[in-house]
Amino acid sequence: MTIRECGDSMLLIEFESTIDPVINERAIVLADRLRRRAVRGVRDIAPGYCTVGVHFDPLYTDLPALEDAIGAEATAIATIEAIADRPAIEIPVVYGGAEGPDLGAVAEHAGMTEAEVVARHAERPYRVYMLGFVPGFAYMGRVDPSIGMARHRVPRGRVPAGSVGITGQQTGVYPVESPGGWQIIGRTSTVMFDAGRERPSLLEAGDFVRFVPTKGRA
Repeated sequence: MTIRECGDSMLLIEFESTIDPVINERAIVLADRLRRRAVRGVRDIAPGYCTVGVHFDPLYTDLPALEDAIGAEATAIATIEAIADRPAIEIPVVYGGAEGPDLGAVAEHAGMTEAEVVARHAERPYRVYMLGFVPGFAYMGRVDPSIGMARHRVPRGRVPAGSVGITGQQTGVYPVESPGGWQIIGRTSTVMFDAGRERPSLLEAGDFVRFVPTKGRA
C-alpha cells in the first residue's frame, strides 16, 4: 500500500493495481474504518477498485495525524484474505428489444443467440466494486468474457434511467438518464438512486447483485 498526495486536499491510498475482490474488500473496509474514526477535517472518503480517496480540508486537518490514522487502519485490514458473505440483491431486467437495443450486436460479437447472451449475463452474481460516474452508478463485475464487448466509440447522448449495460467485463445500471457509451442489453424499472431515501443509492460498494430476466415491465 502507498499513500500519494493529490493536490493540497486529497490523499490517494493505493493497493495493488488490479481488479480483485479481496483487494477491493480491503479498500472498502479501510474506507469504512476511516469514516468511523471521524478524523477532524476529513470531508469525504471514497473507495475505488483498488484505491481509497481521502478528501480533507487543509485548513482544519492535521495531515500527519491523518496519515498516522491511515497507517494504523491499514495494518488492521492487512490480514483480510476473503470477502464478506452478503445476500445478492435481485434486479429484474427486460432484455432486448427497445429496452436493450445493443443485445443483438453483443450476440453477434459473441457468436451466440440473444437468449444465450441473456443467460450468460444473468447466470452469475456480480460484485459492486465501486460507485461513480453519476450518483448511484455501480460498477459491477465480472461479466463472462465470452460476452464482453467494448463500449461504443461514440457515446449516446441520452441513455434512459434503468438501462443495463456492459463494457468489457463490467456491467452496470444507469440510475438516471445520462450520456453513456456502454452496450445496452436491457432495462429495469428498479429505482437505483433516490435522494429522498435514507440510503439514496440502492447499491453500495461490496454489495452483490443478481439480474433476473423477466417479461414485460421489469
